[in-house]
Amino acid sequence: MEEDNSISQEKQTFSFKLKKYIKNLFDFSQFKTKTIIYIFIFIALIVFSVFLLYYNYFVDNTFLYTLVIEWFVNPIYELGYIGILLFIVIMALQGLLVPIPSEIVLLATGMIWGLFGGGIFGIIGSMAAALLCFYISKKGGRPIVEKLVGKSAISMADHFIHKYGMSAIIIARFFPFIAFDPISYASGLVDMDFKKYSIGSFIGSIPRAFFYSWLGSSLIVSYGVTPPIHLDELPFEVIDSLSSSFNGILLIILAVLVLMFVVYYALGKIYEKKKK
Repeated sequence: MEEDNSISQEKQTFSFKLKKYIKNLFDFSQFKTKTIIYIFIFIALIVFSVFLLYYNYFVDNTFLYTLVIEWFVNPIYELGYIGILLFIVIMALQGLLVPIPSEIVLLATGMIWGLFGGGIFGIIGSMAAALLCFYISKKGGRPIVEKLVGKSAISMADHFIHKYGMSAIIIARFFPFIAFDPISYASGLVDMDFKKYSIGSFIGSIPRAFFYSWLGSSLIVSYGVTPPIHLDELPFEVIDSLSSSFNGILLIILAVLVLMFVVYYALGKIYEKKKK
């Protein structure tokens, strides 16, 4: 009987914590109007990005691949030098579509310029995205992240950055399947020196950019396809196979991203208990 009461109390505690978390998530009374606007824009971008992912995986699995080819790869390839500037702008703005990782755009660099050219332009584009995400996060991102993972998790990140500094950024950037943009946003949330952040991001971006450039190049070369890629001339089986490979890479990155959030939230709670 006592065991049943203990289980019931545990469930009530979890239910109470969940209700408290959701209530806090939608309580904006302590923020200024400017901060609230930032938060709602951020939420709108997340909702839009999640819709794109839902449509791609449950309605049309060729949607994102087709979008990348027809609206990104082909136009940039055909524009020549102007296309390089357009790519850098798109790479920077892509960071705003939070669940759509920059790694997908880096795959496209390999499709457009091959291994070497894709790697070089991938580094430049990655730096543009890294600096923009850092700036946006610095200006108004901290409140919403505090709502999502709690102040203790941000405090833990501050401590981690103070302890390891630029080395932490280099290591986080180095591993290909750890999403690039969340690291940029997280760095803007904490007390991170801009110069160290920039140098760390640059060094860490080099192996990542060349890895995805190689992957993107291999993705189309293996099918004997070269840019510009005319999808209407390819058999559906080829498009479906390319899309599946593309979606598989995206799924791995998203799974790691969700895992990062869960681990970060859990570590924040452990850090809070240790401090108490």
